Amino acid sequence: MKIEILDKKDINDSYEKQVRELFTQLSSRRQESLIDLFNNNHELYIVVCKENEKILGIALMACYKVISGYKGWIEDVVVDKNHRNQGVGRKLIEKLIETAEKINLREILLFTEDQKHAAINLYKNKGFELKESRIYVKNIIK
Repeated sequence: MKIEILDKKDINDSYEKQVRELFTQLSSRRQESLIDLFNNNHELYIVVCKENEKILGIALMACYKVISGYKGWIEDVVVDKNHRNQGVGRKLIEKLIETAEKINLREILLFTEDQKHAAINLYKNKGFELKESRIYVKNIIK
């Protein structure tokens, strides 16, 4: 298994298709293309776990600066159902933490659903703590 941060030049039709199929295991929502993510001028890190050019898992971290500091927000962490419980998610999160340390983020935020016990255990094991707050969502585009 190889963990790497994707660059715009890495994106090809095969990666687009694999990520689209992988993401459907996480959500049925409309997806943005990988190339569009790179074209939006935001600071974004896309980490993939690959084996023989097959993407086994993906995780993204968007970075932003606000008055309270330079932060990262992890989203869209998904591991192929046939490769779960093999350390793929852990390696993806470790790579994002390593990246956050390298670019001097103040903190990383993420959210997960209460029933995703394996993800919660992974995040706790990697030093994430439950923040006493609520996340509110207003869907603009359905």
